[in-house]
Amino acid sequence: MYHPDLIRHPDSCPALVLNADYTPLSYYPLSLWPWQTAVKAMFLERVDVIAHYEREVHSPNHTLKLPSVIALRQFVRPSEHPAFTRFNLFLRDRFRCVYCGSGRELTFDHVIPRAQGGRTTWENVATACAPCNLKKGGRTPRQAGMHIVRWPERPTSWQLQDHGRAFPPGYLHESWRDYLYWDVELDA
Repeated sequence: MYHPDLIRHPDSCPALVLNADYTPLSYYPLSLWPWQTAVKAMFLERVDVIAHYEREVHSPNHTLKLPSVIALRQFVRPSEHPAFTRFNLFLRDRFRCVYCGSGRELTFDHVIPRAQGGRTTWENVATACAPCNLKKGGRTPRQAGMHIVRWPERPTSWQLQDHGRAFPPGYLHESWRDYLYWDVELDA
């Protein structure tokens, strides 16, 4: 019987990247490197290999098991405040409309409209579904008679990482599970 990793194409064997403290660099999106990048980092002695796939790659002179979990040798300090991007905004608001809680047709909304002097900042932009955004239009929530569940604020990188834990990816290789701490009950 073949182990599933033996028949995997190498491109479907990414390496989970841990910081030097053995925590993932990122939970959402999960910090993964393609196998080529992981192997290059191994040879440059920038990472330690923690676990391997059963899958091997071959050169004329060498056979190498592909790394499934690697840890950086030098700690990478995450920036305190993340970049202001649409993805990070949605993650801050947990992919939910701040007006009705829907997770469908998401867009972003200026709480204080730009026409009324509102700026495009963490503190003024929030996740909204398309129907709520249309209903609100160029008005403030108060003017539109709408209740805002969470007022926007600038998140820290730690807050976004914490929010990301609520969205585990669809596939987790068994060798990664000891290094990922999703919101699950631990065995006693």
